[in-house]
Amino acid sequence: MAAYVIAEVNVTEPKSYEEYRKLVPATLEKHGGRFLVRGGAVETKEGGWAPARIVVLEFSSMAQARNWYHSPEYQQALAIRLKTADSKVIFVEGA
Repeated sequence: MAAYVIAEVNVTEPKSYEEYRKLVPATLEKHGGRFLVRGGAVETKEGGWAPARIVVLEFSSMAQARNWYHSPEYQQALAIRLKTADSKVIFVEGA
């Protein structure tokens, strides 16, 4: 069953965040993930949710998503993101 990583990202240090953006694609490729959404325009239809940036990743399984997140390659990138953005991240199983 497919799994999705959904992140709401508020970049606080744009210049430094670019390094994170450069590192992530190779980590996804290595772990079979792909971008479905990467910071496109957001249009709020209900509620007060107005995220600055949304990212949605797709993996073939929850295990694959977890393996990517905990991989040494992504942990290196994550260390940069944690210093350059405020984020909320969830993992969701698909239908």
